[in-house]
Amino acid sequence: MSRERKVALVVGARGVIGGNLVDHLESTGEWDVIGLSRRGGADSGRVRHVAVDLLDRDDAGAKLSGLTDVTHIFYAAYQDRPTWAELVPPNVAMLVNTVDAIEPIAPRLEHINLMQGYKVYGAHLGPFKTPAREDDPPHMPPEFNVDQQQFLERRQPGSTWTWSALRPSVVCGFALGNPMNLAVLLATYASIAKHLDVPLRFPGKPGAWTSLVEMTDATLLAEATLWAATTPECANQAFNITNGDLFRWQDMWPVIADYFDLQTAPPLPLSLDDVMADKEPVWDEIVQQNQLEPTPYSDVSSWQFGDFVLAWDYDVIADGSKARRFGFHSFVDTREMFVRIFDDLRTRRIIP
Repeated sequence: MSRERKVALVVGARGVIGGNLVDHLESTGEWDVIGLSRRGGADSGRVRHVAVDLLDRDDAGAKLSGLTDVTHIFYAAYQDRPTWAELVPPNVAMLVNTVDAIEPIAPRLEHINLMQGYKVYGAHLGPFKTPAREDDPPHMPPEFNVDQQQFLERRQPGSTWTWSALRPSVVCGFALGNPMNLAVLLATYASIAKHLDVPLRFPGKPGAWTSLVEMTDATLLAEATLWAATTPECANQAFNITNGDLFRWQDMWPVIADYFDLQTAPPLPLSLDDVMADKEPVWDEIVQQNQLEPTPYSDVSSWQFGDFVLAWDYDVIADGSKARRFGFHSFVDTREMFVRIFDDLRTRRIIP
């Protein structure tokens, strides 16, 4: 291997963020890619996968001990827990165990990129100052995104590497078995509604119907991640990354319904986690009747996440001008993003 070749370690390589980043890095032809996840994956081309339990410090040290050529760490792993406080220990530990394993053995390590989100601004707690800016004051902990960044800030001085942090909104792209995938959730919800011959109703809180929100396309985010990790001016900086447009569900919902040839009806607040709990037989019937890929219902139904996002009865938007000032100018039309993802799901035979 050439000493100049860049070697990316993508942590959380099977998620919607990590998976799309692996694809983007591979497409450039300039990177060797190592994907870390609990499940591992199939190697192809310049991409190889390593199955590892990053919560197990010994397992992390053993599995990563041979990765001496790593030049960039892209951290997008996540462990879910029932409460905000419980999220902190495992998610901080996985990052610490990764850096502790790689830093001493990888002399060419240049950069660590951290994936965050609007929880840094308190978006998950209730109405927050919008549009949120990267230099907004912190809120009362616990918040693992903040703790992760503080770990890198403490560790970086005197090191050969720099860090960057990206803060996307809700990330949309192709991935199955992911607990936070809104696009696949909407496609599944619409497919079941069509199969049951009922209109597509917005299930969220009344205020969420008219609040301003924004999304982040996973492909756009991958492009921004690579930009931040390889642009010297981005060293030790955080950036909001979004598609660049805003919308209200009252305007986006008819676009989604039209794609699936569904009628709409007035919003009806309900818990997707409750209402969709008994729909596995319906999904299996859809798969069989349409000769789709045999995808388990659990892989396409992140209903708790849907309830979380569609309960935002306040604006959830951030100021993306800092990234533009630093040189990142790509953008995505969110309506076109949803259609493209739905098309991709159909091409892959995940939905009818």
